[in-house]
Amino acid sequence: MDGGADAQVNPAGGVGAVGVRIHHTRRLPDFLQSVNLKYVKLGYHYLISHLLTLCLVPLMIVILIEVSQMNPDDIRQLWLHLQYNLLSVIICSAVLAFGSTVYIMTRPRPIYLVDYACYRAPDNLKAPFHRFMEHSRLTGDFDDSSLQFQRKILERSGLGEETYVPEAMHYIPPRPSMAAAREEAEQIMFGALDNLFANTSVKPKNIGILVVNCSLFNPTPSLSAMIVNKYKLRGNIRSFNLGGMGCSAGVIAVDLAKDLLQVHRNTYAVVVSTENITQNWYFGNKKSMLIPNCLFRVGGSAVLLSNKSADRRRAKYRLVHIVRTHRGADNKAFRCVYQEQDDAGKTGVSLSKDLMAIAGGALKTNITTLGPLVLPISEQILFFATLLVKKLLNANVKPYIPDFKLAFDHFCIHAGGRAVIDELEKNLQLLPIHVEASRMTLHRFGNTSSSSIWYELAYTEAKGRMRKGHRVWQIAFGSGFKCNSAVWEALRNVKPSRDGPWEDCIDKYPVKVVT
Repeated sequence: MDGGADAQVNPAGGVGAVGVRIHHTRRLPDFLQSVNLKYVKLGYHYLISHLLTLCLVPLMIVILIEVSQMNPDDIRQLWLHLQYNLLSVIICSAVLAFGSTVYIMTRPRPIYLVDYACYRAPDNLKAPFHRFMEHSRLTGDFDDSSLQFQRKILERSGLGEETYVPEAMHYIPPRPSMAAAREEAEQIMFGALDNLFANTSVKPKNIGILVVNCSLFNPTPSLSAMIVNKYKLRGNIRSFNLGGMGCSAGVIAVDLAKDLLQVHRNTYAVVVSTENITQNWYFGNKKSMLIPNCLFRVGGSAVLLSNKSADRRRAKYRLVHIVRTHRGADNKAFRCVYQEQDDAGKTGVSLSKDLMAIAGGALKTNITTLGPLVLPISEQILFFATLLVKKLLNANVKPYIPDFKLAFDHFCIHAGGRAVIDELEKNLQLLPIHVEASRMTLHRFGNTSSSSIWYELAYTEAKGRMRKGHRVWQIAFGSGFKCNSAVWEALRNVKPSRDGPWEDCIDKYPVKVVT
């Protein structure tokens, strides 16, 4: 719309005051000017992207014209010259062959994503708002102010009525225990893995690398050992269990698996990402520690990676880049997501009011590294030019925000909350369709921690939007504070796998989310 008033919600957790900003009607000359600038920018990107081709074509034409005008004697002299320099040709060919062999033997091996699976809990674990609030009231652990606060968070969080909480939380009073937490972990991990093995026909004995990440639940034996025991994995498997690394640990786990696949040839790696809620529910009244209760929900994923060249034909994606950013050296960033006890001795995870600002700083650092790897040269020139003007001339120039829509076809932004998605949509200048997968994942499944980016990828596939050559940007934030990115390239037109998380409900989406 050209004019009118838009309600704008404070992004700080979605629970702040609602402000109204008036947009004046745009004049026709201004509109025409913006259209002209749009096409000028498109022309600029096309020119820079095809600059080499545009320069080489005239050169090739000139060479062909010169060759066509050569007489037979000139061609004969050229041939004789090449014969006299046969030794040089042989040496150059040998050096080229040797160099090519060394490059092929030492280059990084391509990593393929064969398939992945996301866990979907049974319907009896759904937690609609009225049931959530009724259970919170009946536990007797929360005062009226805390109950009202939780209600506001639920209403403005972007979550829908069909998210899941673990079975222990459905009892009154709740029954958190080590046994219940183990049961939750087993249901999620084994459910995702059963689906993955069924869809790929890969036998568990063929798995050479296993990486499991879960931030808040780290029993002994470990979660990875539970998987080894369940599926009777082989004795020489490289097994790793990552704990305490937050919602971005899924990308870290993939990065670790990628490094291991560079060393161990012709094998498979499985990455399992989950979080455990049963023993980490907060039963106190500190507002900053109540938010995770309202946002975090049951979920998990299992990803099958391969370095076998034969798997390229059936794989869905190829791993292109992983970029990791850690801001833990800064005290504010380190403590912005912090597990601790409140004044009453009750344990929970506290979220700082500076969380969004810290996330923005981590994102800026991350995309500064990622940008040169993925952006077209036209965007890099514009960014570098504005940087030079600002540094050399001390001009008050607004920093140029690269257009990442030119580098990626799909965006999987960690569904940590509505504020996170809103902030990235604004800062990266994305369109609503680019954040649709993130918003709908948050609505349907809630914040499933490190596995949320896989539910989002599954949404894109279920909508039939993934085409061969498309690039996907998975970006996740986590405690520490960390911002991690993974870039994938589709190797074919990707269809959703059997028993996917969206299989029975994709036709209902997208839905309008009340803000």
